[in-house]
Amino acid sequence: AHPGAVVAVRDGRWVATTAGQGIVGWCDQLQADAIVILAGGTRGYAPEFGGETVNALSLERIRYGARLARHSGLPVMVSGGAPKGGRPEGELMKVSLEEDFSVPVRWVESRSRDTRENADFCASVLQPSGHRRIVLVTHAAHMRRAAEAFEAAGFTVLPAPTAHLLNREPDTNILPSPPGMSSAYAGWYASHEWLGLLAYRLSR
Repeated sequence: AHPGAVVAVRDGRWVATTAGQGIVGWCDQLQADAIVILAGGTRGYAPEFGGETVNALSLERIRYGARLARHSGLPVMVSGGAPKGGRPEGELMKVSLEEDFSVPVRWVESRSRDTRENADFCASVLQPSGHRRIVLVTHAAHMRRAAEAFEAAGFTVLPAPTAHLLNREPDTNILPSPPGMSSAYAGWYASHEWLGLLAYRLSR
């Protein structure tokens, strides 16, 4: 599957779509083995949650992964270590999925420090038991880099991106809207991912 594709579920069936272009074809249920949700970071100070918890980026991925898991019945793996110290992201994702979304997590990968290690460490857990065809959940801007890393690690990847940065709603304002916080965030995230993709390819 192309990293621009979107895996979604409708009426209990998998649908292959392209971001922003609607449904391009109905598919029989994809023969995936597992859903893998990648971490996006933590919030270190969250006393209302008893300490650390997932940040907004991770929560967006968790929410979509939980939706896919409920509709598909596929087992879930979460992946994320503690590159800045503290509690591993994978452990916090498991807590959120199970307590906030009532979705069980079968596997937790908690050693990775970057996307390549996400892929390699997930492979060491999943592939020995024959789990090679995965639905990969991450942000749309991160999907290209993530899909390349997981394919290089031996997986067949069915991309399931979320939180697209493009706004497809028509702009009805007469004058151009001034850039806001969302625009600044989108620019930062896109730049971060292009630099990450360049570094990943140069290091292969």
